Amino acid sequence: MKPSIPFARRGVFKAAFGVIAAFAAQAAFAQSWPARPITLVVPFATGGTTDVLARAVGQELSTALGQPVVIESKPGAGATLGADYVAKARPDGYTFLMGAVHHTIATSVYKKLPYDFQKDLAPVSVVALVPNVLVVHPNVAAKSVAEIVALAKASPGKLTYGSNGNGTGQHLIGAQFEGMAGIDLLHVPYKGSGPLTTDLLGGQIAMSFDTITPVLPHIKAGKLRALAITTNKRSVALPDVPTLDEAGLKGFNLGTWFGVLAPAATPAPIIDRVSKEIQRIVNQPEFKKKMEELGAETIGSTPVQMARQIKDDTERFARLVKDAKVTIE
Repeated sequence: MKPSIPFARRGVFKAAFGVIAAFAAQAAFAQSWPARPITLVVPFATGGTTDVLARAVGQELSTALGQPVVIESKPGAGATLGADYVAKARPDGYTFLMGAVHHTIATSVYKKLPYDFQKDLAPVSVVALVPNVLVVHPNVAAKSVAEIVALAKASPGKLTYGSNGNGTGQHLIGAQFEGMAGIDLLHVPYKGSGPLTTDLLGGQIAMSFDTITPVLPHIKAGKLRALAITTNKRSVALPDVPTLDEAGLKGFNLGTWFGVLAPAATPAPIIDRVSKEIQRIVNQPEFKKKMEELGAETIGSTPVQMARQIKDDTERFARLVKDAKVTIE
């Protein structure tokens, strides 16, 4: 007579077998992946830094994975519409998000979101960090941070600054600037850096705190004037432009990172493969040089490292949002 296996132990065996079977199924699926084009969602309008980085990374991933990576723009609601779309997409490895620091801010800014950024999306890899820069239209009579602050104090609530959406990094940087400088600006939100830059060049708004990438060519052409970098160190792309800290706003240090995420239940082998490919891509000398010319510093983090950064930034920006009193219904 065979010895019987206690019921509790049988339950443990069944659970273990289930885990092994699920992992084996994921591994088998990952081996045949990708079998068709992959979509990389950009949650902003075309023409901004998110779009530029997505296309650069997407092109390299297409070669590495042997399938086209299609860039799909889904702008709106401070990048939360695109994030919600990906969070609810099938977790089959065919839909990814080019996310950004904006999403860690939205968690605190929006009173209600249809997704949980840390639970419904799986980190893959941070692609790059891009400093923001305070730029003004040439018609604005200010050639320094002190002068722009003086202009704002002379006309409270009238000097306009644009951002790529309510609750985004640019919005919060503007709010932080107002608070530290003791001024009142008029915030004008857009659906992305593309339309924002168009209006800034046309003089419809006075200034912005955009990432360097979309405004760098216009700064070099003399169509926009750079006053300060928002991170605590100068940009390689604009070495002669001081930081806000150097300009008198001591301790000011806010920049924008961009990275790839997937729906939370995407098979781990696929997440790991895409992460390793991105890490390899961003460390290629040619790619790094291309990014530096755009004002971006390549990162290439692991999923665990990106998850930690998202957690830390969510907590950090929650404090800043509370201090700046930025909320959106």
